[in-house]
Amino acid sequence: MPSSCKDIRAALATCLQNSDCVMIYRNTPADCLRHPLVDGLPTRCQQLKKGYGDCKRGMIDMRKRFRGNQPVAVSKEIEGEKGPQLYGGGKAIGETGIGGVGKEEMDLVEGADGEWRKRES
Repeated sequence: MPSSCKDIRAALATCLQNSDCVMIYRNTPADCLRHPLVDGLPTRCQQLKKGYGDCKRGMIDMRKRFRGNQPVAVSKEIEGEKGPQLYGGGKAIGETGIGGVGKEEMDLVEGADGEWRKRES
């Protein structure tokens, strides 16, 4: 098996071994993953089952063929970190100029018609 799904498979196996379905009711892990018993699994095991299915599906997905599957915890949102803001939502040219640089630094002046022009020296 390719290494991209081994970690999540091991985590799913550990979760199943520690679940009530296997420990108390003495069902096999394979039986616990099937329909009538899967609803009684802890939320973490259900999430790992879905993640493992997505990982296996991603191995044959042609769109992910070159990049491969992402590791289990690469998403910064999952780990609680926020990524860089892609769009600030401000005007392209405004009070601060273009991209946050002041108009003075860019040598721009506003003409009589409201257009921005380079300052003539």
